[in-house]
Amino acid sequence: MTHLADVLSGAASMASLAVALFFLKFWRRTRDTFFLIFAAAFAIDAISRFALGMSQVSDTTEPMYLLPRLVMFGLIVAAIIGKNAERSGP
Repeated sequence: MTHLADVLSGAASMASLAVALFFLKFWRRTRDTFFLIFAAAFAIDAISRFALGMSQVSDTTEPMYLLPRLVMFGLIVAAIIGKNAERSGP
């Protein structure tokens, strides 16, 4: 069962990396920082999931691996708030 979890973690990491590359492509076309922040967030997620899948995590160290996800979701929220602030400006 642990091998399945490792494979799924690797697949999720690869998917996050693919999403990061798509957002990076959109950023290169538009130069909108919204896409750049999303690309950074998904790249952080890809690295975090890869590290989590490649290491043996104990119950005491697992929260350390969840910290990058907190940063990722914080970046996404900041990007959305920033985009909406641009739109509602004078």
